[in-house]
Amino acid sequence: MGVSLTGPASADDVLDDHTRLFVDHQSTTYQAARHLHGQAKLDALRLGRYPGATWFTGGTPEEVRADVRALVRRTGRAVPVLVAYDLPYRDCGQYSAGGALSTADYAAWIEAFAAGIGNRPAVVILEPDGLGLIPNYTSELDGSQNCTVDGPEATPEARFAQLNHAVDVLGALPHTAVYLDATHSSWQNVSESAFRLLKAGVQRADGFFLNASNYEYTTNQVFYGTWISQCIETAVTSPVWSGDPVAADFPDCANQYWNGGPEGTAIADLLGPWTGVALNAYGEWSEDATDPALNVSGISARYSVQAKTHFVIDTSRNGQGPWDWAAAGYPDAGTAQSWCNPPDRGLGLRPTTDTGDPLVDAYLWIKVPGESDGQCTRDGSAGDLDPERGVVDPAAGQWFAQQARELISLADPALWPWHRAHR
Repeated sequence: MGVSLTGPASADDVLDDHTRLFVDHQSTTYQAARHLHGQAKLDALRLGRYPGATWFTGGTPEEVRADVRALVRRTGRAVPVLVAYDLPYRDCGQYSAGGALSTADYAAWIEAFAAGIGNRPAVVILEPDGLGLIPNYTSELDGSQNCTVDGPEATPEARFAQLNHAVDVLGALPHTAVYLDATHSSWQNVSESAFRLLKAGVQRADGFFLNASNYEYTTNQVFYGTWISQCIETAVTSPVWSGDPVAADFPDCANQYWNGGPEGTAIADLLGPWTGVALNAYGEWSEDATDPALNVSGISARYSVQAKTHFVIDTSRNGQGPWDWAAAGYPDAGTAQSWCNPPDRGLGLRPTTDTGDPLVDAYLWIKVPGESDGQCTRDGSAGDLDPERGVVDPAAGQWFAQQARELISLADPALWPWHRAHR
């Protein structure tokens, strides 16, 4: 298996328009419901009736093999979505810190994970943030760095080796589609995502995933993912392509942080006084938007290759788009902890493989809606309270009834009435 850079992605032998995604009646959502009462219990039961991902976050190789095998053996003809989340220095030591203790330990864990899947069909979301937060990595393209952590093997070389091995092990399975992390449209620019994906072996995987545990609009992720796919194709069809990305030769692909002006803008104009703008994350982008900050035509027009690498999008919490932290009075996204349990978000599109876009293999609920991102204090605030909610948020991965209620009530599209919910 693996993405063909000259033809359709091989994920099509696992996911097609008619694939039935697995609904797990033993999920953590149903487990949470057992200990809840009243509206909170009804909310958890309602969310549990939709297909979601199952996260595997540690344990010994023997334990993860047994746990994965137990899951895939009860899926019937439906296809489960499994999240492998055990890289060393996971989450750069933040709220979801942990993971394997070494490259060798991780290799043993991922091999056991794959053995648990065996010949059964599965989708694997390989290491959320695995390419967004690389230990002590200085971008080879722009010199930026966002993860400093101490420890043995806390190196970019180790991270890329770990992911490449995982791609090869999972890609060898006959009915497993594996996707690598490409962050989202308010994080890495297009070239950065494409470059890291190629270093991690995306050409041997089934593609990449976007927006995991985040809130960016689905429409914007489709554009962003398409540009990443086109940037990958631009790189690998270049006369200087050697099989591995080299920063000096890597294309400076059109991206979301400068749209270059509308389609048809002359090069002379681009070099003159007129300048493009960064795209605005707080609205949905289109080719014909009258607001320049929502118009993507100038970016799309700057690609001359066909996109071929496929992707999936997490739509679990993006129905209302990202939280406008600046409007809420925070000086920057870091101070706001904008990714951490932002208020007033809603469920996005329901999980499906019938996306209507040949590059988008599925809309998935990768993050389990209703589970907390962590105890968010909004940096600089006093005490343990989340000032946006007036409560101490549950620890990462624990059920957050207040957030579950928000996600249901603000879902876009609206959630079906209870009696018509997905079965």
